Amino acid sequence: MLPALLLASRFFVMGDGTLSLVNAHTDDRATVHYRRKDGSYAADELARLRHVVRSQGDAREIDVSLRLVEVLSWLEHTAGGKPLVVLSGYRSPDYNQGLKAQGKAVAGGSLHTEGLATDLAFPRDQLPRLWHRVRDLDCCGAGYYAKEGFLHVDVGRPRFWEATTSRVDENLSAGNARMFARTEFDRYATGEGMAVTLHAITVPPVLIRREATLAGERLRVDAELPEHDGCYEVGASGARLRVSGAPRVHRAPVVLSTCEPRAERTPETVETNPIEVYGTDTALEGREGTPARAAGTRE
Repeated sequence: MLPALLLASRFFVMGDGTLSLVNAHTDDRATVHYRRKDGSYAADELARLRHVVRSQGDAREIDVSLRLVEVLSWLEHTAGGKPLVVLSGYRSPDYNQGLKAQGKAVAGGSLHTEGLATDLAFPRDQLPRLWHRVRDLDCCGAGYYAKEGFLHVDVGRPRFWEATTSRVDENLSAGNARMFARTEFDRYATGEGMAVTLHAITVPPVLIRREATLAGERLRVDAELPEHDGCYEVGASGARLRVSGAPRVHRAPVVLSTCEPRAERTPETVETNPIEVYGTDTALEGREGTPARAAGTRE
């Protein structure tokens, strides 16, 4: 059984367990208590968020990343506690491609198509401060669109940009060049398996070795996926792997390896976000920065 404190502090950046969103296009609204007192997540409440941020063009829905939900809750508090106004949440691949065909400034491999990104409207005088606050977290993608009056926030690789430096027209994700991985949580106990998802796959399939590393230690990788010469064949973004055997570690990424043949610009290794792994008897005790950067602990 996992320690209660670990269950309550699964991510390095967390909100207070509540989130209020309003869709700028449909006026759909939801105020949800997405995290229970025991640290578990409420599927019915998360489904309400999923509906509010559904694809604008075709009303399709997808599960929203828990990591993104926690960052948005933190951001809501940081911005003053008013509901966040969503200009763009999930975009179905078809809708995203349609926008691109119309000449809109959208990326071909946009993280909006994976439920990992939102565009949020804020008063213009708040935008610079909030952009810098998200940047300071060093956990996410943060785009500042001053003229348009919104922030882009995603839970991809940490990076930041302004409208003039977004390079969205350069198709930077082409050929799997920006492929990355994310663990389900940031904090784990020893002996606990980790779900890992792969993202920004633009040229499938990608072959992943059945062995990963964490702080130099070898980990086992399992998946319900086709195998090819000892490697798993990943056919699309969002594919889930299971990694086990993690030792105690403080802030290090899981490193996955790709196999030959590699399409175009596919990297040889793919890293997750940094994670922490604790012994079940000492979880979270005496760690600098514990608990998480939670809403209510910062301005």
